[in-house]
Amino acid sequence: MSSPPAPGVPIIGERAPIFWGGCAAIGVGVLLHLPMLAMAHHMDNRLVGMPMDTGMWIGMALIVLGVPAAIYGALPKARSPHGAHAGTSYEAPDGTPLGRWHAGVLLVLTFGLVIDVMKPATLGFVLPGMSREYGLAFSTTALLPFVALIGTTIGSFVWGWLADVYGRRVSILLSTILFVSTAICGAMPLFELNLLMCFLMGCSAGGMLPVVYTLLAEVMPPRHRSWVLVLVGGTGLVGGYLAASAAAHAFEPLFGWRSLWLQGFPTGIILLMLARLIPESPRFLAEQGRAAELEQMERRFGIVPRARPPAPDDAPVAARRHGRLTAALTIAALSWSFVNFGLLLWLPADLQARGYSAELASGILASSALVALPTIMLAAWFYSRWSSKWTLVGTILLTFGGLVGALLPASVLSWPPVLVAVIAMLIVGTNGMIAVLLPYSAENYPLGIRGRATGLIAGSSKFGGVAVQGFALVGLIPTLGGAALALLAPMGVSALLVAYAGRETRGRSLRELEAL
Repeated sequence: MSSPPAPGVPIIGERAPIFWGGCAAIGVGVLLHLPMLAMAHHMDNRLVGMPMDTGMWIGMALIVLGVPAAIYGALPKARSPHGAHAGTSYEAPDGTPLGRWHAGVLLVLTFGLVIDVMKPATLGFVLPGMSREYGLAFSTTALLPFVALIGTTIGSFVWGWLADVYGRRVSILLSTILFVSTAICGAMPLFELNLLMCFLMGCSAGGMLPVVYTLLAEVMPPRHRSWVLVLVGGTGLVGGYLAASAAAHAFEPLFGWRSLWLQGFPTGIILLMLARLIPESPRFLAEQGRAAELEQMERRFGIVPRARPPAPDDAPVAARRHGRLTAALTIAALSWSFVNFGLLLWLPADLQARGYSAELASGILASSALVALPTIMLAAWFYSRWSSKWTLVGTILLTFGGLVGALLPASVLSWPPVLVAVIAMLIVGTNGMIAVLLPYSAENYPLGIRGRATGLIAGSSKFGGVAVQGFALVGLIPTLGGAALALLAPMGVSALLVAYAGRETRGRSLRELEAL
């Protein structure tokens, strides 16, 4: 007979006072930056050249002390893993319906992904105002997205490792702490300080996505897992970009570009307050001996211990297959990142070079927001109802087709219907590809390395942005045809590798997949 409900199982364990004390110090530290921003509002929102007042120095000190305190308070005390759980998997039965606790997790994690994507998406809106205020050349301003993308790449690896070692929920909390603390980027009077804070912001943003996919894969019933992963991740991606553009439209004209960085403070605080709705990986709870929380998950999510099937006789062959799959997914992620952060980023300039007006060029790309959400919904349907593996291969091939179209003769591409069709293939292909790539990664790896493996794929999907910004810093911006030609081979190879080394995950239990 199970024990009575354990109401109020805390989101933080034995070090809760240290955690909340650190969070309070961070919150006060951010608030102490606001008076100077309010004063600058009457001076066209300019802080450049202004000395930091006493309140800002105290606020910086509180944040510097509060961040490590909150991190230390969030990390669970070390415990020896319980060997009795080595052959046990924790998963809801396939027929488990989605309940209110599942809905709460979906809403909170979707919100987390929206603010996670919104942070780096804001870069494009702050660069013009920042350039004007600091009087910077383009080559200098380009350092900001460069360091931010380096941060997101590093964050994907680091947070994936933290999720495997200290738990999924703790990793999300630590990422949120950095969300809040880096909100002061908007109050920095020096460009160099903006670079530092933007790097830290990138680190926090890079970690949320792979950990969310990993956690959702572990708490959702197998029957619902596939479509939930794709739909939540895709909605978070699209919602983040829409939130960034809406905030720029609403706040920047009146409060300047600096106000856009401050969004991380209230949204991060809200996410911290909702953290009780975020569960922990059940296997992690079992290995840490946290029985009360594990029982709570059974009541809320239908999670039960289930023996894993024995490993097949060809386990060494299966291990090699895993290595080939990792290579395939990494190449796919790298190829996607170069298309998304390179070819599509350079597309407006290329269209204008072809004689199209700036208004028409931007209008063609603005339509991407209209096709992104339907594309993700279609990808979720195909992924959950048809095939996870072949849906990923299909989106790669669609992007490949767009690259082939970009190599058509200039006389053919000059006809607007053909050009729009090629761009549509690239936009639909890349949106669908990223919507299914990370969910597929999260489903394919065993518990002990799931966070790190998904973080590796997520980091690879950012690396192209780092390389592209590096090219831009030295003035190497290829034409549409040149970029498409360079990306054709890796995109095609990734499709072949996923088709060869990938496996079907649709509707299959994670415990079954871990045994293969």
